[in-house]
Amino acid sequence: MYRTHSNGELRLENVGQEVTLAGWVQKSRDKGFMIWVDLRDRYGITQLIFDEDRTPKEMVEKAKTLGREFVIQVTGEVIERVSKNKNIPTGEVEILVKKLTVLNASLVPPFTIEDETDGGDELRMKYRYLDIRRNPVKNNLIFRSKVAIETRKYLSDQDFIEVETPVLIKSTPEGARDFVVPSRMNEGQFYALPQSPQTFKQLLMIGGMDKYFQIVKCFRDEDLRADRQPEFTQIDCEMAFVEQEDILNTFEGLTRHLLKVVNGVEVAEFPRMTYDEAMKKYGNDKPDIRFGMEFGELNEVAKHKEFGVFNNAELVVGIAVPGGNAYTRKEIDKLIEWVKRPQVGALGMVYSRCNEDGSFKSSVDKFYDQEDLAKWAEVTRAKSGDLICVLSGNADKVRAQLSALRMELATRLGLRDPKVFAPLWVVDFPLLEWDEETERYHAMHHPFTSPKPEDMALLDTDPGKVRANAYDLVLNGNEIGGGSIRIHDKAKQALMLGHLGFTPEQAKEQFGFLMNAFEYGAPPHGGIAFGLDRLVAILGGQETIRDFIAFPKNNSGRDIMIDAPSKIDDEQLKELNLKLDL
Repeated sequence: MYRTHSNGELRLENVGQEVTLAGWVQKSRDKGFMIWVDLRDRYGITQLIFDEDRTPKEMVEKAKTLGREFVIQVTGEVIERVSKNKNIPTGEVEILVKKLTVLNASLVPPFTIEDETDGGDELRMKYRYLDIRRNPVKNNLIFRSKVAIETRKYLSDQDFIEVETPVLIKSTPEGARDFVVPSRMNEGQFYALPQSPQTFKQLLMIGGMDKYFQIVKCFRDEDLRADRQPEFTQIDCEMAFVEQEDILNTFEGLTRHLLKVVNGVEVAEFPRMTYDEAMKKYGNDKPDIRFGMEFGELNEVAKHKEFGVFNNAELVVGIAVPGGNAYTRKEIDKLIEWVKRPQVGALGMVYSRCNEDGSFKSSVDKFYDQEDLAKWAEVTRAKSGDLICVLSGNADKVRAQLSALRMELATRLGLRDPKVFAPLWVVDFPLLEWDEETERYHAMHHPFTSPKPEDMALLDTDPGKVRANAYDLVLNGNEIGGGSIRIHDKAKQALMLGHLGFTPEQAKEQFGFLMNAFEYGAPPHGGIAFGLDRLVAILGGQETIRDFIAFPKNNSGRDIMIDAPSKIDDEQLKELNLKLDL
């Protein structure tokens, strides 16, 4: 065998034993008469010693040729270290080497295989197989594995059945662009890669599976925003004979289980908030509730003076920044420049200092007196020593701008502790959203989401006010899961597709198989899908999903390690009956 023990296993109780180890050379230290080599594998590091008094001379000379990342095998005796290293589990012992075999030499790696490396993102992605040897990446992948295993355990214990659904499916026009795959055997026709297993999991409920899940790859051909991947992984779930409350309770249980088992954290509450309330209080539908700074709408207390910027705005809204009165004028000016960046898009920012003596000092003192500013403080719940930041303009835009400012300030103030977990259910989403470009309504979630029964009449009179039986699970300001109760009636589904602009013929062509299935005893059903990449990152105390994916793609959707996507040769194109028009 190549090894009797791993490199993280040996302790003082192993002293005197002869062992065989294998792994990579982390580094070596040559003192002339003695050489130390740190040997690394997935499990840890063990120090090797080559001593001229106790090691054959030819082996000492061979040890001097070892470079970083050489793959070696050694046999030797476990001895107690004279100079112990308390920073590693094996730091009280070392191996007096009796036999050394070089299994494979290595080129000098393009970056150091250390926790803190000198390699940039692109370089490390090009040599991802080397990057995985570093502890931060290795530990992230092990952590992801643990989350996936615990997810399977929990859902299996709840009687969920894991079912694999097809990867080559039919293209549908809803949602993001599909990745398409030409069919050689069906000339001129194409498969699509699934954006989610949505229709298949509904068919499984019609098939009587009752509780389904899978940890599944999904694909979306969309322009990549920050921290997105063209292929991602979902924990996809569906249940039959359930209402919204059943879904929320079940997956609140999964989240509690993961937080407890993986992070050792007990979460007392999963508060619930409507979509409208989330937008009004926090400016987005995935608020981070680990800290306050709730919005205060100031229209009634700010529009009565001669300040045209506020008077002409649809919404005037502010937040109280705890301790913000300590900011210098220069720091506040930098904050104003921050909100004026194109990524945020505000035209400016008004502020008011809340002084310790109870007085106020504002950038618009010319228009507002102390009594006015006291009302601002009351509405935003500002205290002495705080700073009130106020934005104004179009309601939707200004809420998004203030939400971005709120998150930025919380980060600067250290209020977003990654070891603190604050889950939240957001419910009662709009069923439809208006698209200015296409001048029609689109499904906010997907076309199979059920409207609230009490809002059905509004579909004809005021579609924008119809609420969905939909829900998102938010954790620390990130959506980690979302789902809905589905439509299970053919007539209602046809009505919904009609409101989304499908003709009866288009609906039959795209979704005829599902509509037909509804005629064979479809049970009430609903489900949820967790974004595994995002969930793992947040549980791991980070927000960058790429660090938890074994072989991620860059911001252009390229795998620079294997150079994909790439061209295919003319023979393949001919076989697929394709011609390029570039």
